[in-house]
Amino acid sequence: MRRHARRWLACLALLASAGISDAQSSIASVDPLSIADDDFARQRDPAIWRGLAVQRIVFTEGAATWRFWRISNTAQPDGPLWVVTHDNENATFAAALNAVKSWGGVAMVVDTGPSDTRYAARFNADVAGTPIDPNRHFFDANPGFVARMLADLGDPPRLIVALHTNSPDFDPNLSDCPAARPGRGAISVELCNSRYQPRAARVRVWPFDDADSLMLLPFLNGRARRSAPCSALLAQTDANLVFERVAISDGSLSNYAAQHGLAYVNIETEERGSTDSGIALARDRLVNMIDMVMQRCGPVPGVALRVARGR
Repeated sequence: MRRHARRWLACLALLASAGISDAQSSIASVDPLSIADDDFARQRDPAIWRGLAVQRIVFTEGAATWRFWRISNTAQPDGPLWVVTHDNENATFAAALNAVKSWGGVAMVVDTGPSDTRYAARFNADVAGTPIDPNRHFFDANPGFVARMLADLGDPPRLIVALHTNSPDFDPNLSDCPAARPGRGAISVELCNSRYQPRAARVRVWPFDDADSLMLLPFLNGRARRSAPCSALLAQTDANLVFERVAISDGSLSNYAAQHGLAYVNIETEERGSTDSGIALARDRLVNMIDMVMQRCGPVPGVALRVARGR
């Protein structure tokens, strides 16, 4: 694992400068209280942003122009790399903000526009051609995108924690398991096939009373699933776990991390809409799972939890 990570770090310097001139990219500090964006509008309390710095990253690679928010904990820079790739999954932004404030590190957030309540906000439409799903864009053939999203990994690489919400239940056509509650999602602890290998919680205590609340751990094809970073520690908990066997990459960050020897955990819960109450319900489940992952897989000395418990 460490050998692969060192190899990735050596590649990162090359990726960062590949094919993108300074004229095609910019980075600027911004005031989070004045940003005209739905995610930031929901977080206007100055106390939320105390100790955090926000930067706007814009660059063009090929036919696509990308916009990221970089949110860093200035007091505790050592911590995970929190990643939010889908702008329409609004509870993930709120959870990432809580996480970077509580556990330190840096959050990288894909921005596809100021309004994020429509499904179209999931994709980057600022492209000559078909809109791009950011979580299907992690290929070495997209060096500018990858290098900027992962620029803060550091040496040795820090833990990557991706945050997602998902559609309820799952499409039974995707699973080799009987579907107790057939739905339209593509991931659940009740879905199983050659790619996804679930291990459901036994007691199903909140937040794991919901089959769509889970932690996903990727591992390389041909290896045991216990080779996934932190899998042994999380397997000791009564959590919903899904092990993802990675063969040919689908462009997701989980696949990229597995193939490049990077420690990665994906935390997911059911999408509950963009109302304040819906976002809060999904955010609290994500925060609970974040705490569980960090307490076992990536503790940061001297950082106290400051996030709300409960539902």
